[in-house]
Amino acid sequence: MKIIEAPADWPADAARARAVQDGLRARVILDEPGPPPGTGLVTGVDVAYDDERDLVAAAAVVLDAGTLAVVAEATAVGRIAFPYVPGLLAFRELPAVLAALESLPSDPGLVVCDGYGRAHPRRFGLASHLGVLTGLPVIGVAKNPFVFSHDALGAERGDTAALRAPAGDRRPDGEAADEEVGRALRTQRGVKPVYVSVGHRVGLDNACAHVLRLTPDYRLPETTRRADRLCRQALAAATVSAAPRPGSGSPPTGAAPAAHRPSPPPE
Repeated sequence: MKIIEAPADWPADAARARAVQDGLRARVILDEPGPPPGTGLVTGVDVAYDDERDLVAAAAVVLDAGTLAVVAEATAVGRIAFPYVPGLLAFRELPAVLAALESLPSDPGLVVCDGYGRAHPRRFGLASHLGVLTGLPVIGVAKNPFVFSHDALGAERGDTAALRAPAGDRRPDGEAADEEVGRALRTQRGVKPVYVSVGHRVGLDNACAHVLRLTPDYRLPETTRRADRLCRQALAAATVSAAPRPGSGSPPTGAAPAAHRPSPPPE
């Protein structure tokens, strides 16, 4: 089993990581609509962790955007590349996610992340970071709104409400933060919404349309559901032979259960 190590120049602390975010944020492209929903390929990426063994497994699952049939898939297992810091989760995950994408046999098309793009305190979440590094169109679909809020949301599939910053929040450039950073989107009647934000090279209207095409039966996009399952399987396989990290104690015999990323609290 090959375990991917973080690049030698990967940020080692929060200050350096935030500086990288600041340097890359200006490269995000926000004025492209992105591919039409239901056409081409769409790829879900997700990760699972085993902190005792210092491992993260990433999965990339490519679907036909029209039929939602699986076209290709790939996984990668790496060392956890960064400590857990809310707002900086991309630095824990990106080396493995990039390796999984690079292992795919074809272009991934639109990429859907289980996380944030513009709906991030520094307006540069995982979806934006991944988009800038790869040049791919990327959107973020999160399970909670992080530090943002929205008005009342209708109960029907397709109902939306704008995600906006809390009162007094300021953008990274120091200006008052009153822009729409994403949308709460109801994907199934009467269920909790998901939170959609632009990552790179996709418009917000189009991002929401893609998510509705990807959620014919369940709350979460099929891209996320399939990538979640695959990364957990990859982590379980990797932990059978991987030794625990020194000082973490002896785990039970066999594979440790896959742990998903914790829900980030406000910074």
